[in-house]
Amino acid sequence: MGIQITPSILNADLSDLAGEVRRIGSADWVHVDVMDNHFVPNLTLGLPVIESLAKSTQLPMDAHLMIEDPDRWAPAYAEAGCGSVTFHVEAAAAPVRLAREIRAQGARASMALKPATPIEPYEDLLAELDMLLIMTVEPGFGGQKFLDLCLPKIRRARAMMDKHGVETWLQIDGGVSLETIERCAEAGADVFVAGSAVYSADDPDAMVNELRAKAEAVSAPTHVGH
Repeated sequence: MGIQITPSILNADLSDLAGEVRRIGSADWVHVDVMDNHFVPNLTLGLPVIESLAKSTQLPMDAHLMIEDPDRWAPAYAEAGCGSVTFHVEAAAAPVRLAREIRAQGARASMALKPATPIEPYEDLLAELDMLLIMTVEPGFGGQKFLDLCLPKIRRARAMMDKHGVETWLQIDGGVSLETIERCAEAGADVFVAGSAVYSADDPDAMVNELRAKAEAVSAPTHVGH
């Protein structure tokens, strides 16, 4: 599989999402941040916007649900056409059941951890997940500074995945830029969400390719295929 770049449209022009997605044709996924103003102190777009965006792009959508009660809402995002649906373990009542429900809808199941949430209690869940998302900022707002304190957790998560032989992807979200992506790739991440770095660039698509090249240059060969 190798390195994947997933631009976040949280930092795009929300009045023209279809047009903004066309500006990142080289991206592997479109990352859609869904916030409910309860789990995080911000409110963004929801199901109706995702359903309409799915009709206007061929790029698969990666929905990151920063919401309360994902057990109730997450399967609907898979139904709406998202290729990957991420719920926060801090908000999920039954993460294993929820991951299986998302998969049953035909989407990849992903679980997110806030910066202060440890990975160790969830080691046995890795086989149930298609992707693990380690937040490298506190969720809620785009444009935040990358938290280096998350790097050891990324390394520990990658070591666990290697130990169990799972093919779970390891995604990083928060402060990813040309300055920080190499550190994350070296630590073992292979899927990178980049918002402001991509959409503040003069040519967002060129930035997608630059970020991918930077990560590929330092990514250990053992991660390819995971």
